[in-house]
Amino acid sequence: MSGSLTAEAAAQIFEGINLVLSRWTALRMAVENEWGGPDSLKKSQNLGNDIFLLLTQSREKVYIDDVEDMLDNFMLSLDTEVEDGSIGEIAEKVMVMHEECCEGNFDSIRMLRETNTPTLSYVAQPSQSNEEDSDEVDETTILDTENAMEVDDQPIAGAKETMKNSAGTRSVPRSAADDDGWSVVTSKRNRGRKK
Repeated sequence: MSGSLTAEAAAQIFEGINLVLSRWTALRMAVENEWGGPDSLKKSQNLGNDIFLLLTQSREKVYIDDVEDMLDNFMLSLDTEVEDGSIGEIAEKVMVMHEECCEGNFDSIRMLRETNTPTLSYVAQPSQSNEEDSDEVDETTILDTENAMEVDDQPIAGAKETMKNSAGTRSVPRSAADDDGWSVVTSKRNRGRKK
């Protein structure tokens, strides 16, 4: 039998499972590239719920191997064979979180929540509104990711950077940018000959 969970602990473990899955690179790649077909996203959204039900509704004790088997079978359903050891890591994190939640300890989930999250989540997140779920990606999320990397428009012409190498210190002048903002970068081989 699985450990007894309070309502708060059940909510925490559900969130923790989804946080761990949303950071799993193999799952993210499989969903992003639709390796399991056009419904890969929908399948991935059900995975967190399936693991949660396994941990909370199972009549028998759940072992790490049970979670690993579920993850492995799921990834195979996405036509993805994972051989990097991440299935074991994900299963272990989920089992540790479950044990901690049974004891009322939510620190690992709080730490996951506070760390940087991926730009797009491929697992179900609790909805705050009564709107029906949609398969469409929120346009503001896409705009935020496009604007996440900004480059200074004003290049520093003639500025010098000091670089350390094994021979000592030398100065390398930066090249000025063209009108369109692009600058020519010389190869390291040519820089070494100009002393």
